[in-house]
Amino acid sequence: MEPDRSNLLREQLLAMLPGLRGYARALTRDTHAADDLVQQTVMRALAAETQWQQGTNARPWVFTILRNAWLGGLRLARQSRRAAAEAAQAGHDHAAEEQSGQAAMRELARAMDDLPAAQREALILVGAQGLSIEEAAAICGVAAGTIKARISRARHALRTKLDRG
Repeated sequence: MEPDRSNLLREQLLAMLPGLRGYARALTRDTHAADDLVQQTVMRALAAETQWQQGTNARPWVFTILRNAWLGGLRLARQSRRAAAEAAQAGHDHAAEEQSGQAAMRELARAMDDLPAAQREALILVGAQGLSIEEAAAICGVAAGTIKARISRARHALRTKLDRG
């Protein structure tokens, strides 16, 4: 007996949860907001499961749902997320700054935060999530060349900023 569309999608969603959470955390830079975003994404994917084409990889489709939900949230709550990110940054333990590994990671996180959202997103999708250029392009709704250019500019900006530090 062949599993139905709903079960196949649910199995793929379950396998995607760690990647969705990582992508959401990279976009929102806030653990709680990321969890909310992943939950919203799963709910939207399940509600729209008839739009998913059975037999295809659901990952790009679900990541697109997550990205669109994030962009919609940006339009509605830009100021509150910024305040939450600033509060979280201010709460870091300054004594841990002396540990070079942690300090380097914070420096990288700050440099990533300074990147334009489109560059940061492309770098996270391809570099951290392991998506192909084509999958990232489909998720972002741009050409593959645009993703390559964004990644190249992001890497250059990170190298420049981290070499200066």
